[in-house]
Amino acid sequence: MKVNAAFIFIAPEVNCKIHRTVLDTPVVNLVVVGVKSYKEAEIIAIELVSQGVKAIELCAAFGNEGIALISKAVRGKASVGAVKFDHHPGFDFKSGDELFR
Repeated sequence: MKVNAAFIFIAPEVNCKIHRTVLDTPVVNLVVVGVKSYKEAEIIAIELVSQGVKAIELCAAFGNEGIALISKAVRGKASVGAVKFDHHPGFDFKSGDELFR
């Protein structure tokens, strides 16, 4: 059975309507979406779950608070995981909790 999954990344100046793609493989249908804030990530996560996504992976720029917000937003309707460094090297070693909420 094919898994419906998503990867959400966060960065400044990202447009979630433009910066998205779908990778359709024999075993996973992966939606990749870029967002510019935690609030936008919550909205996108809820949207993805309503479309059948059962697993959401968050990029390393999501801090602990961001991961908790997305987990709460989907309320057990999807598993939420995260690539993790709390102080992201791509953002001057700052946490997403500091930059994106």
